[in-house]
Amino acid sequence: MDNITFRQDATVLVNVLTCEPADQNGLLALLRENTDQVVAGLGGWISTSLLAAADGSRVVIVSQWRDTEAVKGMQADACMQAYFPRIAALARFDSIVGTVAHARAA
Repeated sequence: MDNITFRQDATVLVNVLTCEPADQNGLLALLRENTDQVVAGLGGWISTSLLAAADGSRVVIVSQWRDTEAVKGMQADACMQAYFPRIAALARFDSIVGTVAHARAA
């Protein structure tokens, strides 16, 4: 398993998607497809990690970007926007954009 490594100079986008447990696997598959086919090719993208709640009720997306402008560019991208209705059909979401304030690892 890969480690989630935070770059101190990156802008971090965190999306918390709340879904029905029966929809979590489909949501994860859609998010993986979107990451591999759209997000990974966008300017300023650094990394994306998907975290699945054990009870199936949530998925957290942690993405790192070069800067806030790269996040805005992703959100405005036509291919990305085509995924939004498909994602919204499976989950509702909340987002924050920020920077790493503190990180510690063993």
